[in-house]
Amino acid sequence: MTATTIAGTAVPAAGAASGTPEAAAGCGGFEAGRAPRLRADALRNRERIVAAAREMFVESGAQVALDEIARRAGVGNATLYRHFPDREALVHEVVVCVMARITRSAERAAAEEADPFGALRRFTHEAADERIGALCPMLSGTFDHDEPGIAAARDRLEGAVQGLFERAQAAGRMRPDVAVGDLLVALSQLTRPLPGTACPVNDQFVHRHLQLLLDGLEAPARSELPGAPATLEALRQHGRP
Repeated sequence: MTATTIAGTAVPAAGAASGTPEAAAGCGGFEAGRAPRLRADALRNRERIVAAAREMFVESGAQVALDEIARRAGVGNATLYRHFPDREALVHEVVVCVMARITRSAERAAAEEADPFGALRRFTHEAADERIGALCPMLSGTFDHDEPGIAAARDRLEGAVQGLFERAQAAGRMRPDVAVGDLLVALSQLTRPLPGTACPVNDQFVHRHLQLLLDGLEAPARSELPGAPATLEALRQHGRP
């Protein structure tokens, strides 16, 4: 995997995290709470299906044909349906997988970076490579936000990112008039694809624009922000980005 150095932090090149099924696999443990115990070969097939679905949901939206996902994953249709009986089950697994991967990024950054703001910066760029904005269209309609697996993954993610924010603000490295939701909304907007449109050029600007955002979050603040900070509670009340 290649990397790009941004403000002293090495981050994966845009799209690297979701470029291949092998690179995107690895959502075991609590993340795949509904998955049964599987043989090694069956587990690999399941992970390849989830990874391929992530890629194709970003590229074409959540309504992409399931047989196309099976083809991308290198498995037969019967194998896909054996693991995921319907689209809802597959979307659920993809959402939980992406949240789990982002959570691990936040936890690793907190553990490995001495500078609290450097940890937040590293997490932000890694989360962007997961294209978390692609989740938004999948979280509408009949999607069950309170399903136990989803709720557990969401709570762990929010706790990890909240911890990054609190440490950076306590150290005086982040302006005090922002909240976790401000970053999550911006991440969602910058990484939300437009299915069916030919805009690959946009990817090359994601990390550049994120760095501009991060410069604005760093203390000391250069201006007074209008409105109130976007807290996690506010996002829950008014709908997530």
